[in-house]
Amino acid sequence: MEQARLSDIGLNLRRMFIRDLVLEARIGVYAHEQERSQRVRINLDLAVEDDGAVGLSRPAVGRDDLARVVDYERIVVAVRALVAAGHVQLVETLAERLAELCLDDRRVARVRVMVEKLDVFADAVSAGVEIERRR
Repeated sequence: MEQARLSDIGLNLRRMFIRDLVLEARIGVYAHEQERSQRVRINLDLAVEDDGAVGLSRPAVGRDDLARVVDYERIVVAVRALVAAGHVQLVETLAERLAELCLDDRRVARVRVMVEKLDVFADAVSAGVEIERRR
């Protein structure tokens, strides 16, 4: 199944994404879930202000400089730290925290977060939640 994309990205936004980040998480409300970690898959879709698309007096391409873009490595490191920070009962709570983390960067206008528990049901690939939040 193809990932849903952020709608109406717009002329002054770029789409940045992190796909299929699989981490061990302490997550769940049931006793058997609180005794061990379980695998979660995280997908992030960010609509980011694109400084290379603003104004006609700009150069054809923005500066080739990491400081002008949202650094996906910084996002992944922060996601790993957030997931490792402790037990969370609900995938919804984890998704909200991940959205807040992404929106901490003022250049992020919107974020779509999908969190899936991978080992919940033997006859299903995953169970989870998807949210979209805006600045």
